[in-house]
Amino acid sequence: MGEPPGFLCDSQSEAWSRRKLRETLRARAASRGFGSVGHIPPLPRSLLPLTASIAGDGRLSLGGVDVLDLAEEHGTPLFVYDEDHIRARCREAVGAWGGDVAYASKAFLCRAMAALAHEEGMCIDVSTGGELHVAMAAGVPAHRLVLHGNNKSQAELATAIEAGVGRIVIDSFDEIDRLERLCGEAPCPTTGSAARSARQPVLVRVTPGVVAHTHEYVMTGQADSKFGFGLASGAAAEALERVRRLPGLELVGIHAHIGSQVFVTTSFVKEVEALAPFVLAAGLPELNVGGGLGVAYVEGEGAPSIAEWAAAVRAACEENGIAERVRLTAEPGRAIVATAAVTLYRVGTIKQLPGIRTYVSVDGGMSDNPRPVLYGSGYEAFLPRATLAERARVVTVVGKHCESGDVIVRDAHVPEDLTVGDVLATPVTGAYGHSMASTYNKSPRPAVLFVSDGRARVVVRRETFQDLLLLDQ
Repeated sequence: MGEPPGFLCDSQSEAWSRRKLRETLRARAASRGFGSVGHIPPLPRSLLPLTASIAGDGRLSLGGVDVLDLAEEHGTPLFVYDEDHIRARCREAVGAWGGDVAYASKAFLCRAMAALAHEEGMCIDVSTGGELHVAMAAGVPAHRLVLHGNNKSQAELATAIEAGVGRIVIDSFDEIDRLERLCGEAPCPTTGSAARSARQPVLVRVTPGVVAHTHEYVMTGQADSKFGFGLASGAAAEALERVRRLPGLELVGIHAHIGSQVFVTTSFVKEVEALAPFVLAAGLPELNVGGGLGVAYVEGEGAPSIAEWAAAVRAACEENGIAERVRLTAEPGRAIVATAAVTLYRVGTIKQLPGIRTYVSVDGGMSDNPRPVLYGSGYEAFLPRATLAERARVVTVVGKHCESGDVIVRDAHVPEDLTVGDVLATPVTGAYGHSMASTYNKSPRPAVLFVSDGRARVVVRRETFQDLLLLDQ
């Protein structure tokens, strides 16, 4: 892992140290061919959804439903979401940020998820025509939607305008040109319909030049970014002036986003400090600081709550002179759904390579969770039949795909008695798992269940082999 990054807070530095120790122990065990590091405690309860309960024999239930029973009934791989957990996080977000806070649907979206977030008072952040379509199919009113995207097509913009989306976040000068054509006096060139009489509310996305501590692939606030208008270059100021001159657009505010999986509130404070002079000079009524709040995925990690994040941003706004009349909001996604879900797999093969490592192959992999391959993301693993068991055995959990990089957990701690046929679970898989899933190797995508009050409902059915042929001509 190298040296700990320079501006981590104390809790993150401690987490780094604990993770480094665990990696050292695992490496020693592997080099000696033992595959065991002695006493390793059970999975931390903080990594499980809110309604998780563990029976005397160690079996895990979520939402009052035994997860092993779910695996038997619905098969594996399987995403199981704690509906009460999601609702609690939505309510926390609305309480912390107000009723204009938007759920970042890229984290996880289906009709049931969009409907739930709307029921709990959140807007929905969509970034493509597809996400817009799903949210509206779920019954979310268009005025509760915020349309993002660094390359929105003319057709996507036309659909959003005609539907009456609440906000369009403008990301480029080319997009301003498209909006000028769509919202001008002439009929819409895409649909042929007359322009709306009401002006379309828009935000201008500003790149503040803040480098957040996170993986380079999910950093978005630095000057070298495909997103937004640069603050230091003057592009942001030019964009504001251009938008102000367009009669069909109503410029209502500024949007910014510094990245994803950000663990320290000081990064968001730096964002506000960088934006404050620009926001004050613009004199606009709204400021959206984006999303990106991190969540803990493995033992030893910690992250601020949604409420703590909002409090830090509000304090920074007050300190930097951003008046209370400026409506402040945000777009949490991962923080809403990540910890709400676990993924269940079935162990099919255990392959021991003496003196090297033990591979545990499961019936999913990079097709249902590409994050370890894309970002080197870490996860824990456990057996839901023995949730409280010590996890002294070190294995590498891999998928069934034709890739050596198809790794789910490189150094997973599991109980010594792990065996073929076991259901193995990875927690904190509610964000960017199903939403980034693929049918690589023609593997059908898993089903998604919501559990609550002792009942499970299928919100996304499992794909079938026949589904894999639907688009073939």
